[in-house]
Amino acid sequence: MKDLGPVWLTARREITVRGRSKAFIIGLAVTILLVVVAVGLPRLLAGVPDRYTVGLVGAQSDRLAAVLGAQAEAAEDTQLTVVNYEDEAAARAGVEAGDVDLAVVDNARVILAETPDANLRTMLATAHQVVATEERLRAAGLDPNAVQQAMQVEPLTEVSLTGTSGKEAGLRRMLAMAIVILLFVLIIQACTMVAMGVVEEKGSRIVEILLATIRPAQLLAGKVVGLGVLGLLQVAVIAIAGYTAAQFSGLLPELPEDTGGVLALTLAWFLLGYAFYAVLYAAIASLVSRQEELQSALTPATLLLMGGYFVAIYSVMEPAGPVTRVLSVVPPFSAMIMPVRAAGDEVPVWEIGLAFGLMLLAVLLVLWLGGRVYERAVLRTGARVRIAEVLRAR
Repeated sequence: MKDLGPVWLTARREITVRGRSKAFIIGLAVTILLVVVAVGLPRLLAGVPDRYTVGLVGAQSDRLAAVLGAQAEAAEDTQLTVVNYEDEAAARAGVEAGDVDLAVVDNARVILAETPDANLRTMLATAHQVVATEERLRAAGLDPNAVQQAMQVEPLTEVSLTGTSGKEAGLRRMLAMAIVILLFVLIIQACTMVAMGVVEEKGSRIVEILLATIRPAQLLAGKVVGLGVLGLLQVAVIAIAGYTAAQFSGLLPELPEDTGGVLALTLAWFLLGYAFYAVLYAAIASLVSRQEELQSALTPATLLLMGGYFVAIYSVMEPAGPVTRVLSVVPPFSAMIMPVRAAGDEVPVWEIGLAFGLMLLAVLLVLWLGGRVYERAVLRTGARVRIAEVLRAR
């Protein structure tokens, strides 16, 4: 526990310093705003509902009004007003005066001053077909209600070998897509902060002061833990904002029953993936002394992370495909692919255990190797240090 004291102090320092920085606060605020706007955009675009006023003439007016009203109610973003006229002349006068958008005469003719929009044309066509069909059924001696009941056939019942219905599979794909995007954004953002912090401390020689009181391994562990906690808090705030916006906009679907377990598994995979890439980023960052050199130095690690992200995106649509099945147990790709696969499909427990075990071994390996690189390179300023040179040093 004594050795953990400096780790916690370093972690707290990272959370305090980074969490209070203007760049972090502004970035978080902008991200929350973008998430809220993106989730609530359909509600905002819906705006004011379409409003129509339709004139009706003839014996079938009541039935036409009922069918049109049912369509408007089902659309939710459409408001319909019906005006009954005594004869066609009165209906023509109403259209000319602008009292109604158009008038339907005897369910056979439409009087209009200008072409109606597609929504209203579709509503009129449907109502006309329904009412005209009912009249023909009555003329043939058939009861329209009985015919309608006979046509209301129950849809086919889906029996999936994995126990997942089509609707639930769609929800699982949505959940998997959200997971892969969240994992990628969180890992790359937190790991980039780790790398930038290492270069900043090395370039300003603050690291020399810090290492006078704590060991390099403790400094590295505290930095990784602190920025990891900060990243989790950041995503939690963003997720709450997105969830609230989704509830407000009515876009939040009923999630599968095992969503809680999927999210818990995702959190475990994030911790492994973050630990792997954070130490890798920190080790690479310790080889350079200037922020200008950092981006090019991190390119191989970033490409590795991007590769896992693109395969995970592919896995959303093909959770049982051979590429997904193989790479979901191969570290470090498994950190992003396995939670996506588990969210979109049923995965045998032994495969999850195998993938978790291999990823844990990979994390331990990068901790050992990356810790050695960081310890040997972080105090070496000036030109970029070659990793082979660092590994050979004693």
